[in-house]
Amino acid sequence: MKLIYAAVTGLVFGIGIAISGMIDPAKVLNFFDVMGTWDPSLAFVMAGAVSITFVGYRLVWRRAAPLFTSTFQVPASTIIDRQLVLGSALFGVGWGIAGFCPGAAIPALGTGRWEVALFLVAVFGGFVLRRIATTRFMEKAA
Repeated sequence: MKLIYAAVTGLVFGIGIAISGMIDPAKVLNFFDVMGTWDPSLAFVMAGAVSITFVGYRLVWRRAAPLFTSTFQVPASTIIDRQLVLGSALFGVGWGIAGFCPGAAIPALGTGRWEVALFLVAVFGGFVLRRIATTRFMEKAA
C-alpha cells in the first residue's frame, strides 16, 4: 500500500508540474530573467505549493503517526552549516543554468528531450561523486 501511495503522489506531482508548464526549462529560466523576458508564473506555482503545504502540514501534525509507519521522519539537526549552504547554492546555480530541478526533470522525461536525460544523469553522477568524496574524507579523518 505504501508503494501505491508513493506512486500516486508522484503521479499527482508530475501532472501538476506538467500542467503548470514547469517541465519547460525556458519558462523557469524566464523567471530568473528579471531584466528581460521575465515570466512570474513560477512564483505563482511556488505560492500555490507553499500554501497547500502549509495547510497539509497543519493537518498531518495533528496525527499521532503517519499512515504507513510508526513515527514521523523529520531532520534531527537544525544547524545551518557549510555543507547545507554549499549544497543549496549548488542546487540554485544548477537550477538557474539548466532550468530544471530534479523534481521537475523527472516528469519532463516524458517530453523525450535528450537534455532532460543528460541533466538527470548529471544529477545522479553528482550524488555518486558526493558519496565517494564523503566516504574518502571520512576514512582519512578516522
